Amino acid sequence: MRAVLMAGGSGTRLRPLTCDLPKPMVPILNRPIAEHIINLLKRHQIYEVIATLHYLPDVMREYFHDGTDFGVQMTYAVEEDQPLGTAGCVKNIAELLDDTFLVISGDCITDFDLGAAIDFHLQHNSKATLVLTRVPNPLEFGVVITDENYRIRRFLEKPSTSEIFSDTVNTGTYILEPEVLNYLPANQESDFSKDLFPLLLEKDIPMYGYVADGYWCDVGHLDAYREAQYDALRGKVKLDVVYEERSPGLWLGENTYIDDTAIVETPVLIGRNCRIGPRAEIAAGSVIGDNITIGADANIKRPIIWNGAIVGDDVHLRACVIARGTRVDRRAHVLEGAVVGSLSTVGEEAQISPSVRVWPSKKIESGATLNINLIWGNTAKRNLFGQRGVQGLANIDITPEFAVKLGAAYGSTLKHGATVAVSRDQRGISRMVTRSLISGLMSVGVNVFNLEATAIPVARAVIPTLNVAGGLHVRLSPDRADQILVEILDNKGINITKAKEKKIEGAYFKEDLRRAQIPEIGNVVYPAEVVDNYSISFEKHLNVEALRHSNAKIVIDYVYAVSGAILPRLLAKFGCDAVVLNASLSQSSVSNRERENLLDQLSRVVEALRAHFGVQVYANGEQFILVDETGSPIRGELLTALMVNMVLTANPRSAVVVPVHASSAIEQIARRHDAKVIRTKANPTALMEACHTNPNVVMGGSGEMGFIFPQFHPGFDAMFAIAKMVEMLTTQERSLAQIRSDLPYVIHRRYTVRCPWTVKGTLMRHLVETHATENLELIDGVKLLNFQDDNWILVLPDAGEPLVHLYANSHDRDWVDTTLREFRNLVQDFVNQSQGINRDDQDYHLSQVE
Repeated sequence: MRAVLMAGGSGTRLRPLTCDLPKPMVPILNRPIAEHIINLLKRHQIYEVIATLHYLPDVMREYFHDGTDFGVQMTYAVEEDQPLGTAGCVKNIAELLDDTFLVISGDCITDFDLGAAIDFHLQHNSKATLVLTRVPNPLEFGVVITDENYRIRRFLEKPSTSEIFSDTVNTGTYILEPEVLNYLPANQESDFSKDLFPLLLEKDIPMYGYVADGYWCDVGHLDAYREAQYDALRGKVKLDVVYEERSPGLWLGENTYIDDTAIVETPVLIGRNCRIGPRAEIAAGSVIGDNITIGADANIKRPIIWNGAIVGDDVHLRACVIARGTRVDRRAHVLEGAVVGSLSTVGEEAQISPSVRVWPSKKIESGATLNINLIWGNTAKRNLFGQRGVQGLANIDITPEFAVKLGAAYGSTLKHGATVAVSRDQRGISRMVTRSLISGLMSVGVNVFNLEATAIPVARAVIPTLNVAGGLHVRLSPDRADQILVEILDNKGINITKAKEKKIEGAYFKEDLRRAQIPEIGNVVYPAEVVDNYSISFEKHLNVEALRHSNAKIVIDYVYAVSGAILPRLLAKFGCDAVVLNASLSQSSVSNRERENLLDQLSRVVEALRAHFGVQVYANGEQFILVDETGSPIRGELLTALMVNMVLTANPRSAVVVPVHASSAIEQIARRHDAKVIRTKANPTALMEACHTNPNVVMGGSGEMGFIFPQFHPGFDAMFAIAKMVEMLTTQERSLAQIRSDLPYVIHRRYTVRCPWTVKGTLMRHLVETHATENLELIDGVKLLNFQDDNWILVLPDAGEPLVHLYANSHDRDWVDTTLREFRNLVQDFVNQSQGINRDDQDYHLSQVE
């Protein structure tokens, strides 16, 4: 059997180690990852290896030559013009693959039993077998779901947290029959997971998943790279070590000298021709390459030191990576997680702070303290984007420095000379962050339309009219008053897709930032008449005559948090009386308790003024809570049902879009009006995209996130929703209390249960595997259907916190109570079993919605 070793990657997430080295040639235990893979193939009698190369191909060819010295026959296929992708590069060598063959990724460390996987493939007459494994946190991998016979039924490439249906992931090792390559286009970029396997699934080609036992680590980022080294030293993975084991846990190369006064703890690996000086201390877990000099009194704790490095006297290294030929001078400190690229110099008494990266051939001056990467910018979180944008503590996570880099990263994904609309709320912190974002955009040659302090619905509405590439909006988070939320919008005003978020993250983390020359620096323009344009469109999409005859009196509470008092002016134009409360921005933020107190105040004012209704508007004009004429609040599921009822009464035989967890009252209301309900994932972007792409949609959203009227614009807009309510109440000649009394009776409750990140995927897989397929709905999370009286329970992992939300829905209160209790205990027991803790010690937070 032949094996294809995919070795084309540049390893951007391993930078700066892979600036001059392809990722398969990065050393583990002083030998390239590719050599460990070849040793694995040899152990399973696979001696013909074809390596597909693209990035720095000569490095691998000069190391392995024809493979004779390594006991295999090596052939190389170089992608000359462009990378062809994981599947395209194999299609490129199809003429060499005339029998069953194995494909293995060049950036993994594993000791899987490949022979057992091949036998499984042949026994099942499979055309494509994926070698799978189970991992605690599948977010970074492709999730694969199989049936009871191990036939593959579903793929999910790098899921979001709420999409985790299983913890069984694709390892990048496949056993294939040659004919599957016929489904791929020649000389075109294509991917196994994204292109070939979904196509085979669609055509019902036999495709199976073999769940392998053993060790597997995708060496895709620096943390994984270090962990793989430590696991190998501890014997967690079976690798061939080229050095003699002089004593248990001490591997030592030839011609290496260790001073008698030095202290060496095991397990540790020290290569050939090394010199360890007097009183040096080398802690367990350290990996030291060939031709290394370590000076007197050096303190070495779990670093990975590549060949040819020089470590001076009294140097402290802490769980860092020191690349080839680097010199670390006397009394320097390189701390946890830091990486120093090849041929660099760290001066005397210099310090490199934790997680800082230094690119190759750099010099850190003596006595310097390096707190940022030597190339521009700070080290930051692995994932920038959360559920609806980039969010973090104001001036702690979201700082001016961070915002400049984020703006530059976003701008670098756009064409040079593109224009972006930037807006914000009226808070001082938002102004500061916005100015930094604008600086970053300008630095990469992107122009800016600065809309300044603008309610986000206004920004979303005008963006499509400005001929811009996209938009940025900065505001205090609707959920956390101490946090800033930065949302990035496309040219239609919708939050960008996950794919675009990943592209921006890639530019940010690998620091692939464009730099404009002075004449190319972006410009800032302040468009006029933004609010006027919004107002014109606002009026155009309303029944103005109905508004003029409404004689409506409404009370609007702005909770000290909305940019601009646009709505009262618009309503006054149509003869409506709008009483405004708390419209100033004198308070920096409002807590949830304070907001509830203001809601009580609003209820009393509505009753006292005999107003038609009141609204508490927040989230910079996106969301609201309703108060009917009796002073009773309407929010959450009740508000969702009420809005759907009013809209479908006005627009029968149309469609509405709601999140997956919305109550079944929506379907009952839709049946009354011969309308369609479209359910989406429980995030704002999914709702906006569904409203924009599905025909005949008249409204989307929920009481939790706000409401969208796609004929107006594709974003949430509390202001337009309020005006639309006045219109519909007038034309339908009903009060809110009357509409409320007409809503279906549904019990809809929620529990929120703590669940560690590492358990979420396993929990979702357990639910999928233990329930019949016909009872499952996998739009978002796992929804279990009862098919009777609209009974269902939804288990939905939280996208940003170690939580799982349980939603139960029924006409039967006892069924809801019993089912929630049952699934609360199920999740609790599952978490406890996974972590080995007592149920009594588990901390739960309960919130109920009826």
